[in-house]
Amino acid sequence: MHPARPARALIRALGRADYEPVFAAMRAFTDARTPETPDELWIVEHPPVFTLGLGADRGHLLAGPGVPAHEIPVVQTDRGGEVTYHGPGQAVIYLLMDLRRNKPGGKLYARQFVEKIEQAVIDVLAAYNLGGERVAGAPGIYIAAGPRRGAKIAALGLKVRGNGCTYHGVSLNVAMDLAPFSWINPCGYSGLSTVDMRTMGVEVPLPDVQEALAQALAQQLAPL
Repeated sequence: MHPARPARALIRALGRADYEPVFAAMRAFTDARTPETPDELWIVEHPPVFTLGLGADRGHLLAGPGVPAHEIPVVQTDRGGEVTYHGPGQAVIYLLMDLRRNKPGGKLYARQFVEKIEQAVIDVLAAYNLGGERVAGAPGIYIAAGPRRGAKIAALGLKVRGNGCTYHGVSLNVAMDLAPFSWINPCGYSGLSTVDMRTMGVEVPLPDVQEALAQALAQQLAPL
């Protein structure tokens, strides 16, 4: 039986860490958790890596003219979605949550969960005077106005187990080498432009954005 008023999620800063060990740790945490296990948010920065969702088409990993030879690893994951890129200068937060706790009388549904994550990103961007918006049928957050309108600045991909426990999470581009995004069809969309906060004129230290996003997520996902 779940506690009546579970605590807000614990926030853990993992620093810079390779993708695969963190992926394994997320699964192990979720395997081992009980109804009493506190939810956690893991802040991490990854070295360059392409990750594939469960239904990802490897054809979205581009090759040929315009794609230089590179040694960026490709990792198959168990999240939803297509291919994405993680790299230095990106705020990645993994959400190790039990959705059954977060709504009176029942669980928080996956669509509501996604909306809360997206709202946290929109709120953080707004704090830096950047407008972000949702696009129907395309999870993530996109630039809302100006010449870069429609460019993707944040991505999300989740695993929701049958028992309502989640892992994987959200990534917000802060100050990155954006070139590897042009070597894939991000999230399966050909020609999708990807930007970061620096491209949009906001110079801010990565730790500041990591902390702001973690706090915004913790607030959005606090038990009701």
